[in-house]
Amino acid sequence: MKLPLLGNPADIANSGLEGVDHNFVTGKLEDLVKWSRARSCWPATFGLACCAIEMMATGGAHYDLARYGMEVFRASPRQADLMIVAGRVSQKMAPILRRIYDQMMEPKWVISMGVCASSGGMFNNYAIVQGVDQIVPVDVYAPGCPPGPETLMHAILTLHDKIASGEITRRRQATGTGAGMMVTQLDGQTGAGVVVRT
Repeated sequence: MKLPLLGNPADIANSGLEGVDHNFVTGKLEDLVKWSRARSCWPATFGLACCAIEMMATGGAHYDLARYGMEVFRASPRQADLMIVAGRVSQKMAPILRRIYDQMMEPKWVISMGVCASSGGMFNNYAIVQGVDQIVPVDVYAPGCPPGPETLMHAILTLHDKIASGEITRRRQATGTGAGMMVTQLDGQTGAGVVVRT
C-alpha cells in the first residue's frame, strides 16, 4: 500500500518519489490493521469478585491504562473487543458471561484474570465453573489470587504483542479455541496457593 499524503500529483507523476516531500507511507494493509487492533482494545466491564478491585486499580491514575488506549471500560458489549473475566464465575453467571461474549464484535479477545476464573481456585464445588475456558475461549491467563495490576498489565501487553504479530489469530485458527497463553506473575506473590488445572 503506497499512500502519498502531500504533494502535487503532477510533480509525483513527472519526478517519481522525488516529487513527494518526505510524506510517504508504505506498508502492508494487514500489518496496519493488526497494529491498529493491538492499540485500540476496549475492555468490557466484567468484574465478578476480588480480582475486579485489582482490575479497577489498573485503570486508575497510578497504573494508567490510558497510555495503551484502554482508558474506557465499555459498559456495552457491542463497543468492546476485550473481555477481562476478573474473579470466580458461578454456574448462574456463566450463561450471562457467554451472552455478553457473543454480543461483542469480532475480533474479540479474552483474558482470564486470577486463579478462580482460570481453574475455579479454592472453590472446587458444584456452584463455581471450574475454568472460564469452558464458557468462552481464553487467550491469556493472568495467574494470582488476586493478580496485581502489574500482572494484568503484563497480560494485556502480551495480548497486544500477539495481536500485532498475528500469532494469536494463527493459534485460534489452529486450535479452534482461545490461544491459551499463560503469563508470569509480576507482583511479588508466590505460587504456593495456586491451584493448577490439568
